[in-house]
Amino acid sequence: MVSDIRFQGQEPLQQQLYRQIAERILAQRYLPGHRLPSSRQLALDLGISRNTVNAVYDQLKAEGFLQSRAGKGVFVHQDIASTVKPAGTGPSAPLQTGASLPSIPARGGSPRRRVDDANLPFQPGLPDLTAFPVKAWNRALHHQESRRLLLGYDSIQGYLPLRRALAAYLRSSRGVRCEPDQIVITNGAQQALSLLADVFLQPGDWVLCENPGYRGARNALGRLGNAVIPVPLRNQVLDVAALPRLGRARLLACTPTHQYPMGGILDLSQRIALVQWAQENDCWIVEDDYDSEFHFYNKPFAAVQGMFDNAPVLYMGSFSKTLLPALRVGYLVLPEPVVEPVLWAKQISGGETPLLMQATIAEFLESGQFARHVRHVRRMRQLYLDKWQYFQSAVHEHLEGLVQPIAESAGMHLVLEGDFDDVALSAWLRTRGFGSTPLSAHFIGDDVRQGLVMGFASASEREMDECVRAMRAGLVK
Repeated sequence: MVSDIRFQGQEPLQQQLYRQIAERILAQRYLPGHRLPSSRQLALDLGISRNTVNAVYDQLKAEGFLQSRAGKGVFVHQDIASTVKPAGTGPSAPLQTGASLPSIPARGGSPRRRVDDANLPFQPGLPDLTAFPVKAWNRALHHQESRRLLLGYDSIQGYLPLRRALAAYLRSSRGVRCEPDQIVITNGAQQALSLLADVFLQPGDWVLCENPGYRGARNALGRLGNAVIPVPLRNQVLDVAALPRLGRARLLACTPTHQYPMGGILDLSQRIALVQWAQENDCWIVEDDYDSEFHFYNKPFAAVQGMFDNAPVLYMGSFSKTLLPALRVGYLVLPEPVVEPVLWAKQISGGETPLLMQATIAEFLESGQFARHVRHVRRMRQLYLDKWQYFQSAVHEHLEGLVQPIAESAGMHLVLEGDFDDVALSAWLRTRGFGSTPLSAHFIGDDVRQGLVMGFASASEREMDECVRAMRAGLVK
């Protein structure tokens, strides 16, 4: 069925392959349930890189065209028939602009997401918004709004009082070695990743990403066409021992303090081995300090960045969990020689982060409100522990034998693995008012596992009970 795929012209092979497979599905030449060749076989048949095929398959799975079945392969999605046009109706008339349209992105699903979907209970990454000290935040915001200086421009690096306050906080809470001049304020974590891609990656450079791992990292670091190589996990953390056989890479993106989405914590011996490998192989570690604030039973490890002298680490974080997701303010902590190139990239690509928001966060940090809020975060840690335990209990009561919870003692989400179509179940839960993300969407390549990533932090006990009952109905229907 793939013998008629042909490559021609200057368009990248990845985009040509994506378009040709998608067109065949839309035209119903590949029917729902049709099995596609493995990425290895298709790469051999077409004489192209397996990484290219994996990227195309990932894109088509993220957009709902394909689905993986553990141990069986990649198939045209069973539900695609309800969304594609009947055969023979033909595509819409092409837009007659006289100029070519932009090519299809190489990685990642559609960026569109309804606001209602983003704020559903169980949407991963969403904290308990009802616990945020809104009155204290509004006082700081209104105070900063009255300052005329904040109506103009500021340093592209970020508001200096914020960088000072942030440096003090990171030194005390995460053991990060930094001064204000090493910090670059960004428009969220995604801009931070994009800036690192702009500065560090040249054509042909490889990027290593955890598999499964954070989709935003592989999308941002691979958006310019650099090969993204999956690094397997072992015991729910990055398999450091696997790195030497994967080849040389320029960047390695990882979440050592709380692996996303599986939740493991990289121990000290593994951290030492990781840094030694990076130093010996001229590779920079992009350390995403994800969910470091919410370890339930033990004090979290210090950041890798601060544990070793001269470690090749680019440290990143955001305020989305400790304050609010809506702030969209993140930060990078960089070795001094790297700061200037990153500032040039930020100047060209995105400009400065809104000054008023930076000043409000700075006042919140400096006024003692954040210290009180950090104490509040400690209380939130207990609240999330209670929710974590309650949700696990509800899963055990209603879903035993249907799902297997992966329950690491940290974070704001739980992974539920099982033998089911996770894309279809996630979509079905959304119609019942519950968020989630398919575990399979976090994998690179064919070897995926099925499951749901469930963010319990924003859910009440009543919503947990309702959600697990809805999941059971969806699994046994």
